[in-house]
Amino acid sequence: MMRGYLKVRDECPQCGEALHHHRADDGPPYLTLLIVGHIVGPLMLWAYIRYEPSPLVFIVVFGAMSVLMSLWFLPRLKGAIVAVQWAARMHGFGGRAA
Repeated sequence: MMRGYLKVRDECPQCGEALHHHRADDGPPYLTLLIVGHIVGPLMLWAYIRYEPSPLVFIVVFGAMSVLMSLWFLPRLKGAIVAVQWAARMHGFGGRAA
C-alpha cells in the first residue's frame, strides 16, 4: 500500500483499488505523539525515580527512544488510518463521487 516511507500508492498493487483519495492528513502524527508520549512518559518517570540518571544520559536515551518509536509508528498508523477510511467508505472509497 505504501510507495515510500509515508507516500501511499495511487492504487493497490494487489487488487487495483484506487487509494489516491485518502485523507490521512494530520491524524498519523497526532496518534504517534499520543502513543509514544504515553509509553515514554511513564518510563521516564520510572527511570528517574529508580536510577536518577544524569541529565545527559536521560536526554540521550529517552530522546533516541522517542525518535525511534515515532519513526516506527508513523507509517503503520498512516496505513491504519487509510484502512479505516477504506473500510468505512470515507472520502471517495465507496465508489460514488466524493
